[in-house]
Amino acid sequence: MSKQNFEQFLTLSLNETESELTPEKDLWPGIERAIAKPKNEIKAKNSGWNKLAAIAACTVAALLTVQLLVKTPQNNSVVAMSDFFTKQKQSLLVQYQDSPAVTDNWQQQLRELEQAESAIKQALENEPNNSALLSMLAQVYQQQLDLINKVHAPKWQSI
Repeated sequence: MSKQNFEQFLTLSLNETESELTPEKDLWPGIERAIAKPKNEIKAKNSGWNKLAAIAACTVAALLTVQLLVKTPQNNSVVAMSDFFTKQKQSLLVQYQDSPAVTDNWQQQLRELEQAESAIKQALENEPNNSALLSMLAQVYQQQLDLINKVHAPKWQSI
């Protein structure tokens, strides 16, 4: 189709169609109601949802803040670590109760390590998030276990 034929076709098509298209439904009553509705009514309906959304956002923010500020997992990790090493220490003491110790003062050394353990635990009550104190506590526990093992089963006795 050439440009001139297309223009003729377009002109004929526009002239043949009705100049006004009528919708299938009568839309004017709905349009009039929307125009006549006061703006305050619309704002009041929206402001209820806005208030609800604001309350929900504040609640979520408050819960996240509380969760970040309260560090219960640290306290639980100290308790779990203490329980774990206490069980290991008791297990070793029961295992070696019939074997003779290489030195006589090992129990005094163990008491000193237990005093260090209680001092670190007391410091952790004031600063539960202090990673240096947590690692010191783990080292003291490991030293207790090493002391019990070295006193009762030294490496130079085993082949």
